[in-house]
Amino acid sequence: MIGLDDQRRLLALARRALEARVRRQPVPAPERGGVLEARASAFVTIHNRGELRGCLGRLEPHASLAETVAQLAASVADSDPRFDPVSLLELPDIDIEISVLTPEREIRALDEIELGRHGVIVEQWSRRGLLLPQVATEQQWDRETFVSHACLKAGLPRDGWRRGVQVLVFEAQVFGERDLAGAVSPQPL
Repeated sequence: MIGLDDQRRLLALARRALEARVRRQPVPAPERGGVLEARASAFVTIHNRGELRGCLGRLEPHASLAETVAQLAASVADSDPRFDPVSLLELPDIDIEISVLTPEREIRALDEIELGRHGVIVEQWSRRGLLLPQVATEQQWDRETFVSHACLKAGLPRDGWRRGVQVLVFEAQVFGERDLAGAVSPQPL
């Protein structure tokens, strides 16, 4: 579990990296120490006035958590193909959310998915679709809808999970700038 001080450090690093990329400046060096040096998978999501503005992540923990968050925060500014690059004028309206992921595990039946706790990954051949745990609760989806949308994200048929698609789950500790503006209620891993 990432403590409140480390959450603040990661969010501040993500903010500096995002703003540096938008301003065409060098991305800051990541901080060191403690949990920030641990290798971990993560996603960085940005919103503009509550609307999704970008989300990028890494499932393979090849770098420290701090390095991963800095790289993702910089990249999400202009590399999510669903969105135009973030402009200077948008920066005051952007808020950042970080999801630190546990390793995934395969499930045999959809009733093993705990909505709001588990994220899902669907895989078949070279196709992969991932949805973070908070997506199911934000969209008020049931398990089948959640997994069906992950299939669509992977470019597979909506009901691919019924026909040989591998389904994996993971958990995430999710925290964001909005959380830290008020009371933080970190989600356990």
